[in-house]
Amino acid sequence: MVNLLDDLAWRGLLYQQTDAEGMEQLLNKEKISLYCGVDPTADSMHIGHIVPLLTLRRFQMHGHKPILLVGGATGMIGDPSGRSEERQLQTTEQIDLNVQGIKKQMEQIFDFQSENGAQMVNNRDWIGSMNVIEFLRDFGKLININYMLGKDSIASRLDTGLSFTEFAYTLIQGIDFNHLYDHFGCRVQVGGSDQWGNITTGLEVIRKTHDDNTKAYGITIPLVTKADGTKFGKSASGSIWLDAKKTSPYEFYQFWINTADSDVVKYLKIFTFLERAEIEALEVTVENEPHLRKAQITLAEEMTRLIHGQDALDQAIRISQALFSGDLKALTAEEMKDAFKDVPSVEMSKEDKTIVDFIVEAAVSPSKRQAREDVTNGAISINGEKITDVAYVVGGADRLEDEFMIMRRGKKNYKMIKFV
Repeated sequence: MVNLLDDLAWRGLLYQQTDAEGMEQLLNKEKISLYCGVDPTADSMHIGHIVPLLTLRRFQMHGHKPILLVGGATGMIGDPSGRSEERQLQTTEQIDLNVQGIKKQMEQIFDFQSENGAQMVNNRDWIGSMNVIEFLRDFGKLININYMLGKDSIASRLDTGLSFTEFAYTLIQGIDFNHLYDHFGCRVQVGGSDQWGNITTGLEVIRKTHDDNTKAYGITIPLVTKADGTKFGKSASGSIWLDAKKTSPYEFYQFWINTADSDVVKYLKIFTFLERAEIEALEVTVENEPHLRKAQITLAEEMTRLIHGQDALDQAIRISQALFSGDLKALTAEEMKDAFKDVPSVEMSKEDKTIVDFIVEAAVSPSKRQAREDVTNGAISINGEKITDVAYVVGGADRLEDEFMIMRRGKKNYKMIKFV
């Protein structure tokens, strides 16, 4: 089997390590438990969240045991890392709902059944029962204020303002690492590059509460960016979520399909579990036959299958093929609604109208004369059916679920008609 740390380095997944030599010796000597935390600030993760988790999954594939911490306690506080202002505090009920949503997504990524199956924990189980005197006496005395002021996540907020609540966040996360070290034998924390300060605080807490033989380690993953330096993980319609209700599998698939040639090999390394030889072969196709987009198709298939499963991937491919061919009849009403949710739309009444009047009112064609020409020339279709009779009456049979229809003019000009 390929050396894990060498593989992580080749994939560009190693940014900072607290003790690279000690970490390598540890992994060569034994199978370990290691963890990554996610705060439940929303009921779904987006693709920017999953790089450290996918890295943890790589450790699991090499025989190590992942501990997945969902921050039911830290989510109530708010991590100042990477933020210019205070987070809006959420209710306990909302955080509980968020925890459940994130757990389901973790179950899609990790193996929970094998000998080194993943284990989920919630830090509210040990932080929630701690009173303020215990916190201040047992842990507050361990960390010097000057040490905390040296953290980028804190120092960057001193001019704009930082509450004591968020100031204390790094220490609370340090308590987490210490608790997992004591109760789960956890030796390593993995996080994004913005978590370096929190990880090292955890190591400081462990160092001060144990003897000199104690060894724990931290690894961070670099921030994923596009080749042009812009932020990764957003489309025209916003963040790419793992929840199918927020970002449909089709939209998810399309996000990866539309990856630029300059980014696709990098993303194959970071996000997929393909072997090095497979990725290098796809890299050759990007250079020699980029028009085939083999690398993008592979990336989209691997990611959609991982997050949403094979059935959702099959549906995303079916929608994509139908749109490419123009054969919308192959799609269900729900698939059409999904595929065209971001196209221009117009609201109209359910009154029956001739096709010419309908086209003009929907602003598909600019005039009745142009509308008649478009119909006669076969340029107009409704829900994938070409309409060539200018006397055709648009009625209830054309309304999908009695709510909407998809009208196309020419090859690529789509409009969704919403009936009110």
